Amino acid sequence: MITPALEGLDLFGEGFVRDPYPWLDLLRAQAPVHHDPRTGLWLISRHRDIRQVLLAPDAFRPDNAQHAVTPLPVAVLRVLARAGFQLPPALANNGTESHPGLRRVVTRFFNGRRVAAAVPVIERIADELLEEARARFDATGGCDLFASYAQILPCRVLMELLGIEGIDPATLIRWSDASLELFWGRPTLDRQLELAPLVGEFHQWLTETVRGGRAPADSFVGALARHRLPDGEPLDPQTAVGACFFVFIAGQSTTGQLLATVLRRALTEPGLWSRLADEEALAGAWVEEVLRREPPVTTWRRITARPVQLGGRELPAGARLLLMLMGSGSDPEVFADPERMCPHRAEVRHHLAFGVGSHRCPGASLARTEAAVALRAAARCLPLARLAAQAQEPPMLGLLSFRAPLRVAVTAGAGATP
Repeated sequence: MITPALEGLDLFGEGFVRDPYPWLDLLRAQAPVHHDPRTGLWLISRHRDIRQVLLAPDAFRPDNAQHAVTPLPVAVLRVLARAGFQLPPALANNGTESHPGLRRVVTRFFNGRRVAAAVPVIERIADELLEEARARFDATGGCDLFASYAQILPCRVLMELLGIEGIDPATLIRWSDASLELFWGRPTLDRQLELAPLVGEFHQWLTETVRGGRAPADSFVGALARHRLPDGEPLDPQTAVGACFFVFIAGQSTTGQLLATVLRRALTEPGLWSRLADEEALAGAWVEEVLRREPPVTTWRRITARPVQLGGRELPAGARLLLMLMGSGSDPEVFADPERMCPHRAEVRHHLAFGVGSHRCPGASLARTEAAVALRAAARCLPLARLAAQAQEPPMLGLLSFRAPLRVAVTAGAGATP
């Protein structure tokens, strides 16, 4: 039975994308384990239930984490097949015994020591991008911090950290964004046919990079080439490509989405922007609060390996779950006064924006650090910036698992917000 109040729920609809919070509150309160007829997914919205799922990978498997949300018709599959596209279990979609070893390879490139060493790199790239944005801001009275800053910074940082050369960042961004839309969006057939060649190009470039044998031994691709599976066999190129596919998208697109949200929310919070440049710990605390309330990865998928009980409901084997990560960050059972942005709240690290357990995001530390450095640098470089009036309702990325503003227009003019 569908709860009457939830009959209008559309996860891709403008109302949900623009303001999901009333729906998420309703789900938690009235139907914490709710079957959505539009997607065929079970929506899991309470913090404790999501945590239960993530900490029990044997019962709730990640096999469907990267499946296309909108079925891919034959014409689209042919385009991908011609490019040799495939995503074998590697990281986010890997519930096999090979996952821990592959995860260790990735984690070594994003551990605390490497992230700390990367801070000067992040600061240098941020300053370069902000210098260009500042020139545009001074010349025209405004600029878009998404297109000129938030979208580009994570890609350039990732390329330097992973030793990726010979490719334009704009191309990597275009490929990554196309992959997100094709696999997590609701594109029409015509749009799928536009996206599929870009995804195919991305996969072909990754395959050539992995198979080329030219990657430095200390690079990410070089580490994958040396990796051995539990049986002692070398990692096959297809799985290495699958790992790169996930890391490249998570490391650039989703981090860029986090930066866009962090910047926009900071610009709308009265009095915050002017404090960020001087209060060293404030930027990190603000990033954490945005991760709790408005994370870029809003949902993630799992599938039941056997009949299970979850949130008082009996679910059969093969039930496809959608974990509402964004909604869990506003669960009043865990977070006091959850709708209020409160940096330094004591319980903030209980959020599930990066997951928990064996599939917790290995790049969490880098994403946090990049966002804090980027926010602090922007506040210092553009102290007079205010969110432009036309940016109050920006276009939003509204995919099944990803949500963020696609524009952060700032100005110093009279049309800005206070």
